[in-house]
Amino acid sequence: MHKLSQFIALCSLAVAASFVRPAAAADYYLIDPAQTSIVFSASHSMLSYTYGMFREASGSYVLDKENPERSRFVLTIKSASLFTNDAKRDEHLRGPDFFDTKQFPEIKFETVRCSKTQNPDGSATYLLTGNFTMHGVTRSIDLPLRLLGEGPGPYKDHRTGFHCQVELKRSDFGMDYLIKERLVGDAIGITISFEGVRQEPRATGN
Repeated sequence: MHKLSQFIALCSLAVAASFVRPAAAADYYLIDPAQTSIVFSASHSMLSYTYGMFREASGSYVLDKENPERSRFVLTIKSASLFTNDAKRDEHLRGPDFFDTKQFPEIKFETVRCSKTQNPDGSATYLLTGNFTMHGVTRSIDLPLRLLGEGPGPYKDHRTGFHCQVELKRSDFGMDYLIKERLVGDAIGITISFEGVRQEPRATGN
């Protein structure tokens, strides 16, 4: 009788398990270049800040809300697309003293680890740890990527929007020109905001 009771209990557990809802599939997004802003700032002669931006970037990400550790982000920036509203300065920044864009045409970030935390206002921040490559040097950095919103875009596509701010030292990436002279700061402030368009899964045949 005891063995029969055990058997019935095991059968009941098996039936209950068959009704457990599987985790929702992760969503794949392509970053919309038209809705991507990458702004940087550096101190100038310890008197003011000079601001610039990169005008060409692309990327994609996998967003898994139920299993955030499976989320992944990739962002690639064309270094020659930098713009500071001064042609002579931009030419210098593209040269060997700074970004050396001919030798290092891309700046790239790719996650290796992700977690998620809830903010006091109810929004979510994805805490990314990843490899950041600039000027031929790759280092691990942390990015707090805040989810700003989610919903339909202007063309009825589904979008998510993110924002983050981080500070890096350019000397960590082999760019130390004019730091000792205190003419251009070492610490670089970076602000990134972008929207991604969810890609519908493709049907596969047998």
